[in-house]
Amino acid sequence: MSTTQRPQAAEPIWLPDPSEAARSRIARFTDFVARRTGIAHADYRSLWTWSVQDLPGFWSAVGEFFDLRTSGTWECVLDDAPMPTTRWFPGARLNYAEHALRTGDSGETAVISVGEDGTTTHTTWAELRGRVGALAAWLRRRGVRAGDRVVGYLPNTSHTVVAFLAAASLGAVWSACGQDYGADGAANRFAQLEPVVLFTADGYRWNGRRHDRRAESAALRAALPSVRVTVRVPNLGLPASAEDDAVCWEDALAEAAECVFEHVPFDAPLWVLFSSGTTGTPKGIVHGHGGVLLDHHKLLGLHLDLGPGDRFLWYTTTNWMMWNMVVSGLLVGATIVLYDGSPTHPGPQRLWDLAAEHRTSVLGVSPGYLQASAKAGLEPGRDLDLGALRVLGSTGAPLPAPSYHWVRDHVGPRVQVGSTSGGTDIVSGFAGSAPNTPVWPGEISAPLLGVALQAFDADGRPVTGEVGELVVTRPMPSMPLYFWNDPDGSRYHQAYFAAYPGVWRHGDWMTRTAHGSVIVSGRSDSTLNRHGVRLGSADVYAVVDELPGVRESLVIGAELPDGRYWMPLFVVLEPGHELTDDLRGALASAIRTHASPRHVPDTVIQVPALPHTRTGKKLEVPVKRLLQGARVDQVAGREAVDDIAALEYFTRFAPSPAGTGSPAPGTTEHAP
Repeated sequence: MSTTQRPQAAEPIWLPDPSEAARSRIARFTDFVARRTGIAHADYRSLWTWSVQDLPGFWSAVGEFFDLRTSGTWECVLDDAPMPTTRWFPGARLNYAEHALRTGDSGETAVISVGEDGTTTHTTWAELRGRVGALAAWLRRRGVRAGDRVVGYLPNTSHTVVAFLAAASLGAVWSACGQDYGADGAANRFAQLEPVVLFTADGYRWNGRRHDRRAESAALRAALPSVRVTVRVPNLGLPASAEDDAVCWEDALAEAAECVFEHVPFDAPLWVLFSSGTTGTPKGIVHGHGGVLLDHHKLLGLHLDLGPGDRFLWYTTTNWMMWNMVVSGLLVGATIVLYDGSPTHPGPQRLWDLAAEHRTSVLGVSPGYLQASAKAGLEPGRDLDLGALRVLGSTGAPLPAPSYHWVRDHVGPRVQVGSTSGGTDIVSGFAGSAPNTPVWPGEISAPLLGVALQAFDADGRPVTGEVGELVVTRPMPSMPLYFWNDPDGSRYHQAYFAAYPGVWRHGDWMTRTAHGSVIVSGRSDSTLNRHGVRLGSADVYAVVDELPGVRESLVIGAELPDGRYWMPLFVVLEPGHELTDDLRGALASAIRTHASPRHVPDTVIQVPALPHTRTGKKLEVPVKRLLQGARVDQVAGREAVDDIAALEYFTRFAPSPAGTGSPAPGTTEHAP
């Protein structure tokens, strides 16, 4: 496997403040480990090395440090079975919701919920416990038991948090879907689970508009014959239709009750998350109570240093695993801030305004939001009070180096960029930052504790300093328990373990640098492979998307039926900009100089929009398949795409039988 070498930053752009690092939870954890094991760790790399060499010692230390409450008896932390059949803490019993509701002081705020119209509600810990207890008791009276499925067709509001925690407290299995999905898209997910209870809202707000979802909710209910009762959440305050037999939210919570927590096995299912579903039926990924509790305490408590008194805002919808991560902020006693609406309404500064207004300690955004903030000329550090902000998280795609510099210069020099790589698959991260890790531009600070992260070449050998497959060589407790409706585990095995037996292959390109950081270069199934030299698409985007006038780009390397290899670059330009010869030249020069001279595109084509998944990831593989001649219905489900018309647009670039595609409108470019 030939690869291009990723340039690596010589000097960090951010260094930990020694006094601040010494007060962090990860410092206290390091001292705890030293007392417990007699092994002192001078720095993060030493602690990480121990954490992956002694998995039982590390994960049991995490459980003790955060006082995870278990019942039953267990004789080992993990058994000797290889991935993916490893079992953690067999015999232990616990409950996620119990830990989420145990920490905060009754009168302090647990949840801040902000609507796009500015409506803001504060829910105290006492109120949260009361609502969860009341709703759980109502569900129990309706016959909901451990193992039953409860689903939510809901926006990102406090109602969704309460519904999830109530279901989890009973040992029921939760799954959620945002209302930007139509009824068919939601049913493609939920019908697999045969849920017994459906929570649904009357609608949501987006970009200044109210979206009435009463008809879609009714259609979804009709598509789920297993549902015994529906609960209606009045998010927009719309009246119920005459034929609506749903129970209103207030009635379900009318009878007060104390929280009661059903202790379930450590590996009992907690929730089902779904893949993007761009090809075929979305697969249900099942995670367990215990694995999530361990991993999220580690990630939020140690790596993000969140605890009581902190406020945690990460922009997300209920479709994305980051919603689950935000809710887990409750585990460590932080106040979680929910925002339901467009991140750029009424203007591009919206998330910065929220961070300032609510004094957030950790703000999470996408790389695209940071790039858009820079292009809009925003000065959040100058114009707003961001004095509480310690960490600016970024995930969903690789974060290019210029964004690190922009954060330092325009947000604050002491704000740590916490770029993270992970996934829905593990509902967590593989690599990220910690209070005691340096930050290099364009790089992720380090593998996360307990994650045996490596880059493998094609022969399964670890490599440093060059691009390889992102793999995890030892088990993680938050790996999926199984896929839904995969009784023999064959789909699960094929998804992650077929390439390297006993080793998790995630499907990303990554580089381990000599100074311990991680560089993620994009999906390995959409790699640019010209003349045997591979390059991640993220390396191209890091260059192209920073150029003036370029809003977004998509680069594809397509092997065509006649044996040729075509590598076009598609660009969406800012209003008022045109794809001139000068801009084409600038794009080619930038890629040649800053990414790879072997990966200058064959052509540059302007398109009106790019298609993404519902969580904002570019649809590289579906577009590639369209360029190879596939039909739209073969490459993506309509409900999995944010803009199906944008995807359909690319069919015009497919090769014709004669070998020449149609011209791109407004350009003189042709597909091969």
